[in-house]
Amino acid sequence: MFTLLFSKIRDGFISILPIYFLVIILNFTPYISLSLYEVGVLTFATVLAGLGIALFNMGADLAMTPMGKLSGASLTRQGKLSILLIFVFILGFFVTLAEPNLTILGSQISNLLNPMIITIAVAFGVGLALILLVIRCVNKANLAQIFLFLYGLAFALSILVIYTGSSDFLGFIFDAGGVTTGPVTVPFMMAMGVGISSVLAKKSDKDMSFGLIGLVCIFSIIIMLFIGIFIEYHGDFVLDKSLYVVATNFWLALGENLLSSFQSVLLSLVLIALFFIVINFLFIKLPKKKLESLGIGILYSLFGLTFFLCAVNLAYMPIAYQIGQSLADNLWVLYVFGFVIGVVSVFAEPAVHVLNRQVNEITGGVIKEKTMLFGLMLGVGASIVLAVLRIHYDFPIMYILIPALMLALLMSFFIPKIYVAVAFDSGGVAAGALTSGFVLPFTIGACMGMGYLDSETLKLGFGVVALVSITPVIVIEFIGLQALISDRIKMRRQVEKMIQADDEVIIKF
Repeated sequence: MFTLLFSKIRDGFISILPIYFLVIILNFTPYISLSLYEVGVLTFATVLAGLGIALFNMGADLAMTPMGKLSGASLTRQGKLSILLIFVFILGFFVTLAEPNLTILGSQISNLLNPMIITIAVAFGVGLALILLVIRCVNKANLAQIFLFLYGLAFALSILVIYTGSSDFLGFIFDAGGVTTGPVTVPFMMAMGVGISSVLAKKSDKDMSFGLIGLVCIFSIIIMLFIGIFIEYHGDFVLDKSLYVVATNFWLALGENLLSSFQSVLLSLVLIALFFIVINFLFIKLPKKKLESLGIGILYSLFGLTFFLCAVNLAYMPIAYQIGQSLADNLWVLYVFGFVIGVVSVFAEPAVHVLNRQVNEITGGVIKEKTMLFGLMLGVGASIVLAVLRIHYDFPIMYILIPALMLALLMSFFIPKIYVAVAFDSGGVAAGALTSGFVLPFTIGACMGMGYLDSETLKLGFGVVALVSITPVIVIEFIGLQALISDRIKMRRQVEKMIQADDEVIIKF
């Protein structure tokens, strides 16, 4: 156990240190100037984040993933579709109510829209996504066709939002879909999807094990778009800049952030644990020793996510805002830093490692962890460059989202099904806690540094999470396309060799 924990701690610090060193290096340039106190707070937060990632990954392996698989498989084996649909909806709804990602995003727009409204709306969307997952597995539905319909509906609703005069909300609305799949919900829900598909689908239908995260994202967006239609917005958004300042009283800020993060994560994990206890009592009936092991895993997850979220709120969010604001006058540096920070932030997203391991396991190594990681790094880096480009030239986010999603949806009909499912999942997972807590404040800071008003920041600063959600989809799909082309080339060469071999044995008289 201690050897495994040490390995997780090592991996956790390998994940977070690239961001830390990037900020420190930038601090030695003329572009930004952090005080010694701010560097000290960032250093402490980095240690806290590295330890948090390690503990979370340990908890995901010991508890979250096994609980999800057991819940999904046991509910499905009951053979009663109505019971399964009711349970998965309840799970999706209540687990999402305490998703820390939504808390981070909602806090940055709380002056305009009650964060609880956002959370309830998104939770309803997650419940619907889980219902659709079950129906898809039962009917063996084509995921590409499902996404085509759902995103078509989202585009239609977006037009209505624009028509009602709330177009400034579109970036935030699509962001809400991206942050839904956070560090608490991803391991459990992904594993539950695998458990359900393991009973309902054939072993050859590996794509049935994925796609849930992508469905959760688009359903959350659709529900938020319905809310956007009825929002009365008069351009009176005021950015709460107190969120982006490193607190002068370190110990007070540390205590407050630890407490708020602990309460948020505890609520979410308690809901998951209670759900599993009910399922175990009714259907699974695990031995006491196994339950104790799961309980230890939940504690690892609790403290891991508490430390990680505390680090984000304590230092990473305010320092990212300050960097974006400072680099706004040096556009080329802003582009380069944006791309690099996108690349290295993928390492520090706890849920990314869960997805990569699961993809490698389910596909039997056909889609390797390194391939997934490379695709996500490239996609997230590109998305932040696009976000900065949009801020600089001041154009609507739909100018990027519509062609990007059309390309993703078009490609989904020509590549292997497993790549389609994994691609849309990867987009949702990439937009995790660090995207909400570091990348989003970075783009908001860039907006303020370029002289935009608070109301303009709502339109231009938000939306980067949505871009982070879609660019990895396209990159992973291109990897799938490349794999398809390579397979066909190999097959053609094998056929040519067979023909040549047949020609050699022709007997001439």
